[in-house]
Amino acid sequence: MSRKDTANRYHGLINRGSTCYLNSVLQVLFRTKDFREAVTRYSEQNPNSEFLDHDLKALFDDLQNYTTYTFKITNKLGIDNVYEQRDAAEYFERILRMTSTDASKIFHGQLVNKTTCSKGHIQTDRDAPFWLLPLSLVDSCSKDYSVVKGIEEFFKPSDFCGENQMYCEQCDDKVDATMRDIIKHHPDVLCLLLKRFEFNYNYMSHFKITCSVEVPYTLQIPESQKYELYAFLDHFGDLRGGHYSATIKIQEDHRDRWYQFDDTRVTEVRWITYTFL
Repeated sequence: MSRKDTANRYHGLINRGSTCYLNSVLQVLFRTKDFREAVTRYSEQNPNSEFLDHDLKALFDDLQNYTTYTFKITNKLGIDNVYEQRDAAEYFERILRMTSTDASKIFHGQLVNKTTCSKGHIQTDRDAPFWLLPLSLVDSCSKDYSVVKGIEEFFKPSDFCGENQMYCEQCDDKVDATMRDIIKHHPDVLCLLLKRFEFNYNYMSHFKITCSVEVPYTLQIPESQKYELYAFLDHFGDLRGGHYSATIKIQEDHRDRWYQFDDTRVTEVRWITYTFL
């Protein structure tokens, strides 16, 4: 079977104007086997539910067989202007919030902030649920960005000493302390948000950080299991416009092949270097 014929086994989504951001997110969700199966299972067991699962299942069923539209999904999401470019991460979260817990929990994690004083007393703040872990690229304007180092920076402890000492209830005094975020509940699928858009106070406008990003095939999270890369979204362009596409390794395909889903076009990617622009 030729590479072209292999790509034709998979199907795309029709861009209704500027809905590439939604198409890319839906392809990743569809190609996440556990999520797709949970949506199907919930839909069949709860036929009268108002969750988005029913519409997602209908779309996923269509995608198994042919290129299709996203009419019902866009209506349910309240997208009234399909020609307006929107943020893929925002709609990823919106879809999950409108999907049953049985399905969305696959992507759901919980952070907790832990403070340890110099005498070993530990205080933890309330849980902070998340769908995405945000990694800032703000210090990477002129050099490549490493996701591995970004994760290390995200979980790096912050020290408070001297004039910045923190009050410890158990010590009843201000003391040196260390604060860090830890993952209390690790999601089955970890999603990272690379924050390419930052606000420039000199020009009072947002700008896009265009450095290349090094993404490993496997990622070790502190105090957690390893995660294996199987999908990513690319954004081309600037804040006011651009285009999204999704590159995905098909989980059921044991040949370790990657495909780019660019609206209706599906093409096999010959190699993945894990360095993205």
